[in-house]
Amino acid sequence: MISAVIFDLDGVIVSTDEYHFRAWQELAKDLGVPFSREDNSRQRGVSRMESLEVLLEKSERSYTRDEKLALAEKKNMVYRELLAQLSPEEILPGAMEFAEESRKMGLKIAVGSSSRNTPFILKKIGLTDYFDAVADGNDIQRSKPDPQVFLIAAERLHTPPEKCLVIEDADAGVEAAKAGGMSALAVGAAKEHPNADIRAESLDGLRVAEIMGLLS
Repeated sequence: MISAVIFDLDGVIVSTDEYHFRAWQELAKDLGVPFSREDNSRQRGVSRMESLEVLLEKSERSYTRDEKLALAEKKNMVYRELLAQLSPEEILPGAMEFAEESRKMGLKIAVGSSSRNTPFILKKIGLTDYFDAVADGNDIQRSKPDPQVFLIAAERLHTPPEKCLVIEDADAGVEAAKAGGMSALAVGAAKEHPNADIRAESLDGLRVAEIMGLLS
């Protein structure tokens, strides 16, 4: 029986996709490298450095590790500047309702995100102290589809992985949840993932009790 819900952050609780795209686009322009929304979609759910590699695939030159770290930090500075306009009004439809219903049913709730900006984003949307636990990119050495971030979240919730439901909008996140022995609810861009236990367009209108019934 499920006793905890682990939410991915970006694309599940709040969407910062456009901010990411604009920041990567600015870096690509500085480097003289083409960068499309299709390229941006390939960055979904993976680490900052893996996202940078997607951008650099079209570059005619190679970069040292130190240069790559500097480029990733440059992108992140632009991204954080854009995030300054983020507010609680941008929390995605259904996210808070799902979290609140989970709490009322006695389920623990956590965030499991590969983003190192998770604390900053949670602060901007007013949810810093809302969740029972948070695991993010600052805690991990291996990003999704490795299950490390979800396993850390489960450990901080004192809940066995098999009793956790992960909510994800990225294929890499669904794969991470299943690799960690957890159930997966796939929404948004990941809603067609064949390994997901449950699929939905979004959390809007979903009832936790019904989801738990399907997983029991």
